[in-house]
Amino acid sequence: MTTEAIAVIGLVSVLLAVQLKTVKGEYGVYLVFGAAVVIFFYGLSKLETVLETLRAVQSYIRIDGIYIGVLMKMIGITYITEFASGICKDAGFGSLGGQIEIFGKLSMLAVSMPVLSALLETLKVFVK
Repeated sequence: MTTEAIAVIGLVSVLLAVQLKTVKGEYGVYLVFGAAVVIFFYGLSKLETVLETLRAVQSYIRIDGIYIGVLMKMIGITYITEFASGICKDAGFGSLGGQIEIFGKLSMLAVSMPVLSALLETLKVFVK
């Protein structure tokens, strides 16, 4: 699928959800959620391209695999939390969506701590 097809799926889902809102509002939420899941999994399939590119970059500049792993975890956390938060906010549960965003930010901070520790160790060598 192309970006245009994904945009059409999203727009048609929203237009149908607006029409369903007058009949049964919850059906519109289900429809939009279904479209979001389809788009989410299509987006996950695009991660293979990102992984291949990161592997190529890693082979060119000899980055430790741990850093690439951390980067991929951070991308995954961002993608999943944005998806879940957006669904919650669209369903009218903005406070829950906000909590998911906060949890995602804290998770990214926790995942990035080994990189920060390595950076501080490197700076410690130069300071002495």
